[in-house]
Amino acid sequence: MERTDRAELAQTLRELTLSFLRDAPRHDLSRAAAGTLSVLDRLGPQRITALAEREAVSQPSMTGLVQRLESLGYVERSADPEDGRASLVSVTAEGVAALESRRRLHDQIIDDRLAALPEEDLRALAGAVPALQHLISTTEPDVNR
Repeated sequence: MERTDRAELAQTLRELTLSFLRDAPRHDLSRAAAGTLSVLDRLGPQRITALAEREAVSQPSMTGLVQRLESLGYVERSADPEDGRASLVSVTAEGVAALESRRRLHDQIIDDRLAALPEEDLRALAGAVPALQHLISTTEPDVNR
């Protein structure tokens, strides 16, 4: 694939992603909160420093977010078995439920858009699923980091 084709694909994927974010319904969880819960759901308990790094925010910002999520019952802290001075943050069942609710709303928006497409476009998108899944897997955070 030529560089100009890749650039056009990159621009299209960026615009698609931004349009989904822009059209996302209002929810109790902010994007930052949902992102943090998603990391905890996928990767398991994390230190606040690791969460801040993964979400590209300052440690004080992440501390504040974790405190808000903790007050909602969406996360809990426990002592880090490797370092008693540190704590690990983990998602609770309530946090997973809130995250799943947000995901269902997003899925509905995407499904509504897909329903408006002609069958030919749906088949083309379905054919691209393996490549898109591979693209996602290459951008997932390193669990061992």
